[in-house]
Amino acid sequence: MRGYSSFRFLVIALPWQLLLCLHINTAAAQLRTPRFDDAIMIDLQEHRTPAQTGFFLFISNHLEYGNIGVPAGLLVGGIIGNDKGMRQNALYVASSTAISAGLTQLIKVLVKRPRPFIQNINISPVYRPGNYSFPSGHSSSSFATATALSAAYPKWYVIVPAYLWAGSTAYSRMYLGVHYPTDVATGAGLGAASALPMLFLKK
Repeated sequence: MRGYSSFRFLVIALPWQLLLCLHINTAAAQLRTPRFDDAIMIDLQEHRTPAQTGFFLFISNHLEYGNIGVPAGLLVGGIIGNDKGMRQNALYVASSTAISAGLTQLIKVLVKRPRPFIQNINISPVYRPGNYSFPSGHSSSSFATATALSAAYPKWYVIVPAYLWAGSTAYSRMYLGVHYPTDVATGAGLGAASALPMLFLKK
């Protein structure tokens, strides 16, 4: 009965989540970029240092260590320890991250917001990625992973590192000049919300 209720919740919640995200993001795309978006980006680039740039590049370029490594580690641990709950939580984390990635890519294609350095020539990125800007895929997937992991293991020594990693990843996208704050904030919210419909998988 619990499984049926959870499945029914997923069927009901996921389409509404998708429609809400599309509505919010489409509305945002129709507006001009807020002044604070540009101001924050320019301020960040003016205060870059080689050490910080190297650190945030590393964080940004190794996203898969968390998104793939966490569920893979849980799966391996569950197999070795014959722990069904750990294997189930591995599926929960992986599914949450996969949903966030799918929704993010769909919204990117529908909204088609240009990267900050394309919209404003005063913004100088550390490197120039392709694709669209809104919302931030790094932010959505890292927060989906962090939220699902924290829900599966609600201990401070899991929650704090998980969200520190997700927050650092999201911040790195602004610091590197490739995403606006609104891209990052929307991505983080979308990622965290993506873990909710899959709660029925959590042990």
